[in-house]
Amino acid sequence: MTTSPRPVFCLDITDFRPMVSGNALEFLRWLTRGHHGGSDESTSETTASRLQSGGAGGPSPLELIGAWYAVGVTGHDQFRAFSLYECAGGWDGGWRQMMELYRGVPDSLFLSAIDGLRFQATTVPLVGAPGCPTAADIAVEPIRGPFAMVEFSQVRHGAALDYLSAVREVRVPLLADYGYSNAGLYEVAFRRTEVCTLWVGDVDAQVAAQRARDAALGLDAPGLADERFLRWDEISRDFLSGQSRELMLAAYPGPALSV
Repeated sequence: MTTSPRPVFCLDITDFRPMVSGNALEFLRWLTRGHHGGSDESTSETTASRLQSGGAGGPSPLELIGAWYAVGVTGHDQFRAFSLYECAGGWDGGWRQMMELYRGVPDSLFLSAIDGLRFQATTVPLVGAPGCPTAADIAVEPIRGPFAMVEFSQVRHGAALDYLSAVREVRVPLLADYGYSNAGLYEVAFRRTEVCTLWVGDVDAQVAAQRARDAALGLDAPGLADERFLRWDEISRDFLSGQSRELMLAAYPGPALSV
């Protein structure tokens, strides 16, 4: 049996402090240039643009598929941007190409048109679990929405894929009934005990799901109750070992997962 390489992704989380919200907007405009009609193609080449173009006419190792701004009222630090890339060809493709850029740590790696905009940034390497949508999947069956929800969960050692299988079997159809589409089922690479899921929807989906769970707990109108939310809590406890946190993201126009 022939098995395709697992898809590999990178989720960049970028903070902007001191509190200068315009820096976040400028960063998102820079990040998504070329993905919408308002792009600025005259922007000088940077490390990120070389990564996305493959440099020197080579194939692109990275494809930007989502860009979002953190919704502060859901528990984020203020002024935070998220961007999601797929590494073309997985470990032996785009991932290897990015690693090769660090060979000898050339001076060009440090030149960037966005120096001074960012306060700090973290790249979270992600590996797709079975059923995880790829950029190719999204091109065939679009997943788009004005908001997204990202969830990071700590799981027992060795339980990551089992947890994500349960998400696919139980939680994906549950949240679909409230207007959410699953856009990512990931192990966090090199950690073994953390997973990430990504969902695309809108405010109506979020509010409806929250009220249905509250009602199942006896804390909202009984007619809204959906006991499946409590059942999912029971199932997930068999896999979780620590914190599980959901955060909302507002889509920035241009990439495939945005409107």
